[in-house]
Amino acid sequence: MRLDPSSPIAGLALAVTMFALPSPAAAQSGDYFAGKTLRIIVGLEAGGTADVFIRGFSAQLRKHIPGNPNVVVQNMTGAGGSVAANHTYERAAPDGLTILFNTFHPLAQALGDPTMRARYDQFDYVGAIGDIRVNYMRADAVPGGAKTPADIMKAETVVVGALSHSDFSGTLGQLSLRVLGVKYKPVVGYRGGADIFLAMQRGEVHFHNTSIGTFRTRSAAFIRSGQGLGISYLVPVDASGNYRRSELVTEMPAYPDLYKEIHGKMPSGKDWEAFNWLTNQVGELAFVALAPPKTPTAALDALRLGFERATNDPDFIAESVKRNGIPYSYVGVPRGESVIRDLAAVSPTVVDTLRAAMAPQN
Repeated sequence: MRLDPSSPIAGLALAVTMFALPSPAAAQSGDYFAGKTLRIIVGLEAGGTADVFIRGFSAQLRKHIPGNPNVVVQNMTGAGGSVAANHTYERAAPDGLTILFNTFHPLAQALGDPTMRARYDQFDYVGAIGDIRVNYMRADAVPGGAKTPADIMKAETVVVGALSHSDFSGTLGQLSLRVLGVKYKPVVGYRGGADIFLAMQRGEVHFHNTSIGTFRTRSAAFIRSGQGLGISYLVPVDASGNYRRSELVTEMPAYPDLYKEIHGKMPSGKDWEAFNWLTNQVGELAFVALAPPKTPTAALDALRLGFERATNDPDFIAESVKRNGIPYSYVGVPRGESVIRDLAAVSPTVVDTLRAAMAPQN
């Protein structure tokens, strides 16, 4: 069953999960959430990698929010996550009992996508989790087969899979190639990352941008077989050209290192500035939790505390390292709100460059 994005209320839940009943002690504690139910809206299809991650984290969240509320996860898909964001902003009561927890999609706001009526800076920020984005490709996208990441320069035209023209993962992939100087062709309309991966396995798509966790789990066998090859992982670069390499990602080079290997210098120019801006946005905030505006202070404080504690829970960290070989990073309120302010203040030059990069043909 799929939601109809044109529905005035964006449809009902595609899937609902409830995590445990509150204990009697919690119900008597007097905390804001004691004896209550927290509804978490997710703008993703049930069963996908990101959805499974959010559901697992939501179970952790219940343990750490004072009062230990019930937690219900509700999938509300449509318009690349905009349906869920709009519903939370326009229809959810600002009582702290409904929040949005979804992948961060800054492009819809930056590009003025009409399906995204809410703005990230209008929500009350709860917390976020950072991740590392990686590029990988079919080895046979290069004549004779790619043996090293730099071999991508031998490709004639690389087909990039994307959900839509404002899909940040597709845009990151396209900008990665555009800055390197590789010709590409975007193909949009896929329902999710799993759909793009299936298209890559069939040979319809050559190149995809995803998270390091997905690369190491869903795509692992594809890479081990030699059909796929890791190309680069993305790192934010500051105004002075500084960046931090990850000691935990060894399958491929950092993007600036790959660029320097190929071109002998650091990237520069408008395409690079737009690409680096987007990398800073989604590299910092991979999954973001937001509450409706004017959420009561007591509720917001409890949610923020629960989110921080859950992210730093030793069991959550151990599971992340076991699954992905790398821990997720917690993004607190000051930093998260700063990234969202940068989104609100994005320059017209960056927006124009992003639109050019996402054009149907290149």
